[in-house]
Amino acid sequence: ACRENVVLFDMSFMSKFLVTGEDAGRFLNYLSTANVDNECGKITYTQWLNDRGFLEADLTVTKLDETNFLVVATDTMHNHVLNLMKKRVTSKDHIFISDVTGAYTQINIQGPNSRNLLQSITSHDLTTFPFRSAAEIDIGYGRCLCTRITYVGELGYELFIPNEFAQHIYDKIVADGNSFGLKHAGLRALGSLRLEKGYRDYGHDIDNTDTILECGLGFTCDFDKDDGFVGEKSVLAQKKIAKQNGGFKKRMVQVLLTDPHHMLHHGEVVWRNGECISDIRSASFGHTLGGAVGLTMLEASVPIEKDYLDAEWTVEIENNHVPCKVSLAPMYDPKNLKIRV
Repeated sequence: ACRENVVLFDMSFMSKFLVTGEDAGRFLNYLSTANVDNECGKITYTQWLNDRGFLEADLTVTKLDETNFLVVATDTMHNHVLNLMKKRVTSKDHIFISDVTGAYTQINIQGPNSRNLLQSITSHDLTTFPFRSAAEIDIGYGRCLCTRITYVGELGYELFIPNEFAQHIYDKIVADGNSFGLKHAGLRALGSLRLEKGYRDYGHDIDNTDTILECGLGFTCDFDKDDGFVGEKSVLAQKKIAKQNGGFKKRMVQVLLTDPHHMLHHGEVVWRNGECISDIRSASFGHTLGGAVGLTMLEASVPIEKDYLDAEWTVEIENNHVPCKVSLAPMYDPKNLKIRV
């Protein structure tokens, strides 16, 4: 349904923090690898690092206006993200951090038909609402923050709804969604969809023992920001070493079993040319790719590039070596055409 039409995910468990004040933009921009203090009405996917260039958080920051920002992270990172911010705030900063997790219901509408569904229930023009946009929109008699972002690799929107409007807006979406074939989906479906796209999940595929470059998330790093970001010097040093070595010797790749009759869960051993090399960090069945799909972190004595991946790969499942494909790029929509449509 999500790949072909439209689905609804209840993501209200996500951690949400409102960061406000004259120094909020500068403060969050220094914490973030990406530039999150650019134009208003923009959501940005970013990482927070420690001084050694290792991951501390994986989240989004939405710039609502010049002094108001919404930080959203997974539920398991709630206290950690809050403490990372609190530890960086000084007495000279004009910053206020509010935990608004319980104040907002989060409903994600995802799939190629998501725009048509939402457009039928709002007066906001979604045809001029490009990827990463954020704005307050009307739905029925309620209003909510709408961001165009995805965690499943499709055209989609995340709605942050004040709880007093939540029941009404949900009912409106479902009532009008029936004519669009709207389906409800849960976290198992979400896991399958995001793994087909190769999206990372902090605490499952990646954690604070990994660097941002090893995880393939270096694209979020903005090295041109005036004040830089936490861990920038370490990231640049890691890039320099990798260049001298001809590439990175530790990299995350996507794994797809070629036989659809086998399943991946977590912890299965990955083999290259008969040599045990890594294990599956997280996995599910990829219904679009046609087989079990997962993510693993490869470590080798040589750079992990195209030549290294051109080998015989298998995953050990119940004492059987099941052939698989590995890829640095997402196997589903590698050019991100579907999310930007």
